[in-house]
Amino acid sequence: MSASPSRVALILAFAAIYLIWGTTYLGIRVAVETMPPFLMSGVRFVVAGAALLAFLKLRGTAWPSRAQWRDQAIIGACLLAGGNGVVAWAEQTVPSGLTTLILGASPLIMVLMEWLRPGGVRPTPMLWLGFAVGLCGLLVLLGPGALPADVRPPASSLLALFFASISWWGGSLFAKYTKSGAAPIMAATLQMLCGGGLMLLIGLLAGEGPRVDVPAISGRSWLAWSYLVVAGSLVAFPVYAWLLKNSTPAKVSTYSYVNPVVAVILGWAILDEPLTPHIALAAGIIIGAVAIITVQKNRLKPA
Repeated sequence: MSASPSRVALILAFAAIYLIWGTTYLGIRVAVETMPPFLMSGVRFVVAGAALLAFLKLRGTAWPSRAQWRDQAIIGACLLAGGNGVVAWAEQTVPSGLTTLILGASPLIMVLMEWLRPGGVRPTPMLWLGFAVGLCGLLVLLGPGALPADVRPPASSLLALFFASISWWGGSLFAKYTKSGAAPIMAATLQMLCGGGLMLLIGLLAGEGPRVDVPAISGRSWLAWSYLVVAGSLVAFPVYAWLLKNSTPAKVSTYSYVNPVVAVILGWAILDEPLTPHIALAAGIIIGAVAIITVQKNRLKPA
């Protein structure tokens, strides 16, 4: 990490989180075609976490404290097991573009959680406006006639995605106020190890073990899984941590309304997922709501 990063480095870093995080939902959708979701995700994050921990130890990084392990295990359970693992389960029946749009509206949940937590702050009128616009976008996206009958996901999968959003933002809120002091890259490493281990346990308890048939796993599922490990975990996590140190929160947070656009277009182009006028309209409304919420929250942060 340089004291003054170059413009090229910043552009490449932003391109990485825009494109990589916009493609991971497509990767998950392809991986779970022939891999059980929780075991797939668990192995992904344990492998990536172990590789990052080995890298950090080779660089002489101190071993994390017990408090850091505890706090990052909680965050990993929320972000990865409750968030990413549940998303992988839902994507067995939900198109990747639709998944990204539903999750893209998750800042609405963050607004409420920030308000309802002990000592929370009441949303400003602009935040309430963003919340209302986001709800309208979800109604347009999931309302009657919005989706073709043959691709409308079951209610259980949609509820799972809303649960994943709550879990993700709950973990993010806990991470915001934790005092254990792990550096960003070490924190991400511990989260991947602990969250990945929990996903392996969930997968085994859910009976996914007998579903693992290595010869039956398709080549494209292996390719998608490898992409998730290398690009989604080993590259995107450290790049995001680097950007948090070298750019402003307002600029970094722009990924939250770029990723859905990337995911919807790729899902339509590569997997032939539906892209109806309803979906396009809903995408515009949801992304607009996220932009309102993100800009307003960044304005409220102290300089």
